[in-house]
Amino acid sequence: MTVTAMLSVAPVDSPGVDFDAQIASAVDALEEFDVRYRTHPMETTIEADDMAELMAAVTAAHQAVDAPRVGTTLKIDHYREEDLAVEEKVDRVEDRLGRTAASDR
Repeated sequence: MTVTAMLSVAPVDSPGVDFDAQIASAVDALEEFDVRYRTHPMETTIEADDMAELMAAVTAAHQAVDAPRVGTTLKIDHYREEDLAVEEKVDRVEDRLGRTAASDR
C-alpha cells in the first residue's frame, strides 16, 4: 500500500518569526522518517508505505515550527490495496495529455 499526502505547515500571525527558516525546519524534520518527499512552492508532497509513518512525519514537521501559532493543512490519498508512487500518478495524467503536465510561460 502507498500513502501520499500534501502537507503545508507554516507560522500564522507571527510577526518577527522568520517564515522561511520555520518552513525549512518543518521540511528538515521529515528526514528522521522513512518517507519520500518533495517540496513545492505551496506544499510538500510526502509518500510513505504506511499511515503510521506518514502521521509521525507530519506531527514532527508541525512541531518543528517554532512560532506562537502554527497552521497545518494535510490532504491524504491512501491506496490500501496497491502501491502507486507519486511519479506514477503524474505519469498517468501525462499519458492522457500526451505531454508533460507543466508550463514554463
